[in-house]
Amino acid sequence: MITEVSGQRDSDVPEKGRGYAVASGILGWTLDAFDFFVVVFLVDTLATHFRVGKSSIVLTLGATLAMRPVGALLFGMMADRYGRRKPLMAVVAYFSLIEVLSGLAVNYPMFLILRLLYGIGMGGFWGVGASLTLESAPTRWRGLLSGLLQGGYPLGYLLAAVAARLILPAWGWRAMFWAGLVPAAITIFVTYLSPESAAWKQHQVPSMSGIARVMWEHRKGFAYLVVTLTLMICLSHGTQDLYPDFLKTAHHISPNVVAYLAMFYNVGALLGTISVGAISERLGRRLSIIASLGICALVIPLWAFGHSLAILAAGAFLMQVGVQGAWGVIPAHLNELSPDAVRSLFPGFIYQLGVLFGSPTNTIEYALRDRVGYQWALTIFEGCTIVALVIVFALGPERKGKDFFRKTLSPQGAESTS
Repeated sequence: MITEVSGQRDSDVPEKGRGYAVASGILGWTLDAFDFFVVVFLVDTLATHFRVGKSSIVLTLGATLAMRPVGALLFGMMADRYGRRKPLMAVVAYFSLIEVLSGLAVNYPMFLILRLLYGIGMGGFWGVGASLTLESAPTRWRGLLSGLLQGGYPLGYLLAAVAARLILPAWGWRAMFWAGLVPAAITIFVTYLSPESAAWKQHQVPSMSGIARVMWEHRKGFAYLVVTLTLMICLSHGTQDLYPDFLKTAHHISPNVVAYLAMFYNVGALLGTISVGAISERLGRRLSIIASLGICALVIPLWAFGHSLAILAAGAFLMQVGVQGAWGVIPAHLNELSPDAVRSLFPGFIYQLGVLFGSPTNTIEYALRDRVGYQWALTIFEGCTIVALVIVFALGPERKGKDFFRKTLSPQGAESTS
């Protein structure tokens, strides 16, 4: 029999400073995404500058994704052991420094190493930021704030597209990597003003070995979610990273128009992630995600095979409504499925292992392009991904509305998560 232990309830989360905690997660993830997607808009420019093929620059995108689990492991363990705020400030300072150095790279090997190092910082942020944001939110707002948090990703993509249109022509590619310095300083300051997570204080584990033990006890759920997030990464990066290059090379659209299209379809992404995140409070997490995947499947012909700029724009807009609609539910869904004692490490490490295993996405699609053409490469890869995701979510668990403050006792009296 499992006995509930009294503790702070969700409704008792202190109001003072809650907005700073929520804002720090949203601002930081937006900045993190901006710093990653800058490279997407510089593939041709960097290839020319460093005198390498475009595939070498695409490789740096995969290298960044592959290193993200290292950051999730390091910063996630620190956040579960010592609190959310200080590790969050540290990771923002770290990836911002690497971004500045990326803009100072003098050759391709140096740039590649810096993008590997950047991946550690990018991977370290999400788990800590998501736990601080969602632990600071009332349960009834969790879906909406999940969407707002994950909306930072397409917002970062959108801002990178704006920078490609405004900063790149005026100040060159190096300035693109320096544009996030002021937002980074603001994010660190807002995090400094945030209160420490009350849920972390209640569930904190006294040792790193205790954290490892909790992770091992939940290994089956961990493995299922790693598969799920791997497929989610294939969905998002497979529809985003190479799409600007696809528009330029397969449909011969000018770079300036591509930048505007990227801004447009990322507006769709923002609408999707926020609206579906909020809707998931009523429909449930899994059903909301499956419905979003249905949108993705339906618009593939417009997104990949559109014969006019208007059709391609509509397809890209709706595709990102579906893709980021599904992603808008993920922060809440992962945090609700996570053990209380490791709510930074567990979802963050899962997310970034998914990124690692999904990191060949761009390389696979680029290789498929040479065999079946760009349109069919994207269609085949994303079609298979969508089908697999529907099956995985249909068969998976859900704990919408889980109380982040409740503790339980096992028959032996040892604390466990509900």
